[in-house]
Amino acid sequence: MMDTVSAMSPAALSSSTLLLTGELSNDPITFNTNLMGYPDRPGWLRYIQRTPYSDGVLYGSPTFESVGKPTVIEITAYNRRTFETARHNLILNIMSAEDFPLPYQAEFFIKNMNVEEMLASEILGDFLGAVKNVWQPERLNAINITSALDRGGRVPLPINDMKEGVYVMVGADVPFSSCLKEVENPQNQLRCSQEMEPAISCDKKFRAQFNIDWCKISLVDKTKQVLFAQEVVHGEGILPDAGEYRPPSEALKSRDYYADFLITLAVPSAVAIVLFAILGYIMCCRREGMEKRNMQTPDIQLVHHSAIQKSTKELRDMSNNREIAWPLSTLPVFHPVTGEMVPPLHTDNYDNTNMPLMQTQQTMPHQTQIPQQQNAG
Repeated sequence: MMDTVSAMSPAALSSSTLLLTGELSNDPITFNTNLMGYPDRPGWLRYIQRTPYSDGVLYGSPTFESVGKPTVIEITAYNRRTFETARHNLILNIMSAEDFPLPYQAEFFIKNMNVEEMLASEILGDFLGAVKNVWQPERLNAINITSALDRGGRVPLPINDMKEGVYVMVGADVPFSSCLKEVENPQNQLRCSQEMEPAISCDKKFRAQFNIDWCKISLVDKTKQVLFAQEVVHGEGILPDAGEYRPPSEALKSRDYYADFLITLAVPSAVAIVLFAILGYIMCCRREGMEKRNMQTPDIQLVHHSAIQKSTKELRDMSNNREIAWPLSTLPVFHPVTGEMVPPLHTDNYDNTNMPLMQTQQTMPHQTQIPQQQNAG
């Protein structure tokens, strides 16, 4: 089955919309669209279908190269539940719109709409009616409708019913109204640069249904655009004769790379040797030594340091030899075998003024002798 649809070129009416819907709304239907004889659609034609249970929408803006050429679109529907398929051919006839020029074009960005919602005839009619009330033209048509995702926008989060946004370009035959020109006001441009909402007097006429981002609106006046047609000089398509091709000779001159190899190794090696020599001199030859350190250190600090070292050495020697007797402070008060009280080493009237800090343990019969260190001299 084949249908024929006529569409205007971008100068007058673009966004030729075709709604693809299945007969059984309860079944998931997938549509596949492509140009007859080709694996994909034309570059100006787009297709969107949110879910297999929703309708598919074909829309696009025909280009001037497509004017006068019938475009056959092959549509294939696939039912995922019953595995039924159906094929339909759609013929698009693109006609020129030079007889209906629309030189004044304004592009709006609507934040609370998706492209398939905007392509609905009722929603698009309401938007064109609101623009007509503000602009007051004799002829007003939609020129292009594009999703914000096709302009590099981000996919919105699935919260709070957020929309992707859609760009709608409309054209008219009269200059822009004073309300639309308020966007180019320096004060509003400054507010847009500060990410603030500009003050537009006619925004209330759209606010009830359409949330327009006035900072992204663009006004194009094609009557002021001067096109410079560059003359193209077509050549004969034949390259000038440069003679017979002569490839390079196979007998190339030999080159000795031994010197280059030596230089590549010698230079880094010499630099490394110099750096190692400087580092060795700093670490080995610039040391002050212990004598100089001791000369600059006070005597009391040296004595204190020497006492700490001697005590540390004795403790380490004692830890290595675990068989020596315990200190007197750790001996039991009672005899470990008989249970009798061990008499003290000295009587109460013993003069302990000359008693050393550590008592000798030679008098204890049940203990071993601690080796005494003999001091030289």
